[in-house]
Amino acid sequence: MALALMRREMRVIVTWAYALCVNARIALVRSFRLTQRKTKARTFAYTACNRIGKFHGMKPIRVLIIDDHTLFRSGIKLLLERQTGFEVVGEASDGLEGVKRAKQLKPDVVLLDLHMPVTSGLVTIPLLREEVPQAEIIMLTVSEDADDLLEALRAGARGYLLKNIETDFLLDSIRRAANGESVMSAQMAGKLADAMRAPQKIATSANPEKLTPREREIIMMLASGASNKEIARKLELAESTVKIHVQAILRKLNLASRVQAAVYAVEHGFVVAHTK
Repeated sequence: MALALMRREMRVIVTWAYALCVNARIALVRSFRLTQRKTKARTFAYTACNRIGKFHGMKPIRVLIIDDHTLFRSGIKLLLERQTGFEVVGEASDGLEGVKRAKQLKPDVVLLDLHMPVTSGLVTIPLLREEVPQAEIIMLTVSEDADDLLEALRAGARGYLLKNIETDFLLDSIRRAANGESVMSAQMAGKLADAMRAPQKIATSANPEKLTPREREIIMMLASGASNKEIARKLELAESTVKIHVQAILRKLNLASRVQAAVYAVEHGFVVAHTK
């Protein structure tokens, strides 16, 4: 009886301590004005809170790493596993494998590389948004190209980080993204501001020559009204592979939907409309 009472009292104390810690964390972060100090303060506060939260049964942030460089994945995994409040639930070497893993593992945050063989990060983003809409996607890349940044954000990425960022900034960004906040490297924030101020580029007409033979087959089938499942059966492909090809077609031709792709196919001679 006495032991049960002590356990109940301890849980009440821990609950109170965690709530107090959260409030103290907010106050601590607000007390610093410089960005670098803010990050360090937030990291320190989160670490303290996470330790209390772990004792209280709080769940860690579940992270999936998608990158074609094994050494980089291993480094990020080791880094996160040494921190309290994170759990690396899986990793993948390309976008297609990453989408499959995400569907199985249901991560809170996906760290996604941009340039990968087989399936690029930009093609992978909409597939992840479709399969695991609850997961927040952070691009973790070496690309400082403003066009890559804009495409990633438009596709649904929560953040865009360069691989040369500090450890504390990465940890802080994952926590913030998991809470629904947008995150970005300082260099890229400046480029985003410049891109928003710049006059809009006039969209150039898409070049059908960009399409691979397989993508040409698929766009013709889209024009006939075939679903992904029907296309997959006809071409003897996995449905997930068809989805990747469709996303690639839309991106290469600057189109927003399957309907636009079907219209494009007819207008550009991929399909000859039959007349009675």
